[in-house]
Amino acid sequence: MRLIRFGEEGRGEPGVLLEDGRKIDASDEFFDYDEGFFAMGGLDSLREWVSQGCPGGLEIDPGARIGPPVARPSKIVCVGQNYLEHAKEMGGEIPTEPVLFMKASSAWSGPNDDVLIPKGARKLDYEVELAVVIGKTASGVSEKEAMSHVAGYSVFCDYSERAFQKDHGGQWTKGKSADTFAPMGPCLVTTDEVADPQGLRLWTKVNGEIRQNSWTKDMLFGVRDVVSYISRFMTLLPGDVIATGTPSGVGMGMNPPRYLQAGDFVECGIEGLGELTQRVVVTR
Repeated sequence: MRLIRFGEEGRGEPGVLLEDGRKIDASDEFFDYDEGFFAMGGLDSLREWVSQGCPGGLEIDPGARIGPPVARPSKIVCVGQNYLEHAKEMGGEIPTEPVLFMKASSAWSGPNDDVLIPKGARKLDYEVELAVVIGKTASGVSEKEAMSHVAGYSVFCDYSERAFQKDHGGQWTKGKSADTFAPMGPCLVTTDEVADPQGLRLWTKVNGEIRQNSWTKDMLFGVRDVVSYISRFMTLLPGDVIATGTPSGVGMGMNPPRYLQAGDFVECGIEGLGELTQRVVVTR
């Protein structure tokens, strides 16, 4: 299945994207795609409703805003430098364990929403990533068990302000957490539709120019590894999001660096999952 959410920012309603391309409103049957939905077996109930032809579901207005496919999660956990060539372009050592940092959930954003340049920003950058959405509570799970805790996958862009991240000391979170810096979508694709999460092509274009172009098989630590690893240090709740890292080709890694500017158009995509398409604008 492909789960979507639609409506004004902060007031998202649940829906589904059918195989024939129709977008169906599921809000009469389900409150939202949030922690409670996943924890209480909502995916199974949604699957049954879809198999019955979505009774009572109306088509979504084609002009409706598409939001992130799950409600704002309790946490967004990110894996840094998880592709060898990206680790090299950033000038760091090759990680021997997953590098973890957090992204504030207030950065949550839709797949076509504008990306806002925060005040004082000078080095706005992009990072396409495979997002993993947790389907049931994971605490201290083994690698063998890890995939049974995954609900599905989506496209994610880990926008970063490199000056905030690199020039102010401390941890990376301050450069990763501005409003609109965590867009995801356009849909959540359930695990039954993704044969191998390590076999997906992912890319970024800026103003039509390919900047990133790689495969999830190039991750240093795959989905199974990172779900298990993260669950050793914190409890992953249903609806939580893991951003699994980005390949090479980010703006900071170029010589000279090529950061995003107001007016730029960014496209981030993953094979079989869809695309984010966003305009960079100055914070009002």
